[in-house]
This record gives sequence, structure tokens and C-alpha cells, in this order.
Amino acid sequence: MARQRGIIKLKGTIGDITFYKTQDGNLAREKGGVDGDRIANDPAFVRTRENGAEFGSAASAGKLLRDAIRPMLMSAGDNRVASRLTKVMTDVKNEDTTSARGLRNVGVAIVNPTAKAFLKGFNFNIRAILGAILFKPYNFTAGTGVITIGGLVPINDIAFPSGATHMTVRGAWARVDFATGQSEVQQTNAINVPIDATPNNMVLTPAAIPVGPGTDLHLLQIEFFQEVNGVQYSLKNGAYNALAIVEVP
Repeated sequence: MARQRGIIKLKGTIGDITFYKTQDGNLAREKGGVDGDRIANDPAFVRTRENGAEFGSAASAGKLLRDAIRPMLMSAGDNRVASRLTKVMTDVKNEDTTSARGLRNVGVAIVNPTAKAFLKGFNFNIRAILGAILFKPYNFTAGTGVITIGGLVPINDIAFPSGATHMTVRGAWARVDFATGQSEVQQTNAINVPIDATPNNMVLTPAAIPVGPGTDLHLLQIEFFQEVNGVQYSLKNGAYNALAIVEVP
């Protein structure tokens, strides 16, 4: 893979060279690789097929989680969250110690504490890490999903972006069944406060407890706004907003 330089950027295929644009810039690569039909049928590529099947399973698990929390993710996600989450789900999948190679999956692995540990602390917006924004400890209550932050003083306890005048804090309780593809999410109340020196005791309570089987994931989100003439506007389309999995009990 080579990077294109110069004024004119090519797109398409010339001879054996393919030119294309990615998030990393304009690139070029030589055509090649093994024929797809051979990979799908040749016994020599059985390991490749197994790896591909497991990768696809991990990617599907990541998509299931992203779809479940999409309303929150829309205001606090980066443009590579899909690939980053797939990598984590691959680590989770590897904790499946019972399925045959090529059949290992997140739905089986997620019951293991070591697998759950991979998901705890995952940030959906790499540009805004929760731990680098919130400097006040939070408490999580198992069974109720309530998250509390006592005595939060925004101007001292929050690393807020320039121009922000207000912030909103909310949580969520997601229950995702990675085996069946079902999910339910119950968001908490949202608390909006000005970024000043006023202490705030925040109690974030889920609207209800999700029903059905699945893995519980508890999330915490911080959004920033700028108030102009009494109206709060999101800063830079959510580039500064944080969303993270804080507990996977």
C-alpha cells in the first residue's frame, strides 16, 4: 500500500494498480490475492475460512451492540468505532473455550468474567475518553443500575471544551443477548447543568430494568452544549462528547 502525493489524486484502476481514498488519505495498491472461489473451497484454506467466520461473528456482535445504543451513539461516537469494537469483540470471542475452531462466538464467550472485562471501559468516542473528561468518582449500584456522582463541580471536575456553557449527564442499562441478537436499552434521566462552580449531586436512574435474557452493560454519557440566546447547541456535532461502558456485572 502506497500513499498518493501531488496535486492530482487518482481514483480507480490503471493496469495492476488500484487508486482509492480512505480516512487516511489517498492510497494506491497493487492488485493481487487469491481467487475467492479457491478460498471458499480449497482444503488448503480451511484455516482462512475458519478465521473469516469468527471475524464475521465478532463484527456482527459489535453491530448488535452499536444498534442497541444508537440513540446515544449518534451524539458520541467516532468514525472508527465499528472497527475498534470489532477488535474488542474478537478478544471476547477468543474466551469461548468450548466451541470448535471457526465456531467460537461472543454469545458463548460472554458468560466468562474475563470476556466481560474486555468490554468494561470501552469508549465509543476515541476523541473524548470518559476518564479524561470526568474527574469525579461515580458509584454504581448493582441490581438497580443507578449511577450516582456526588458533589460534582463542573468547572473543577470536568475537562470541558472551549465554548461549552452547559453539560448533560445520562446513563443507560443495556441488556444484549449476543446469542439471539435481541436487545433492550433503558436510559436514565438526563441531568443538564451549567458549567460553573455549583456543586451537583447527580442520581441517574434507569427508567426500568430491561427484561429477557442477555448480558447487562451499563453506560455513562457526557454531552457538551453552548447556550446562545437561551438555546443550547451541541458543540461540533458531538466531537467532544463521551460515551463509555462503565460496568459489565
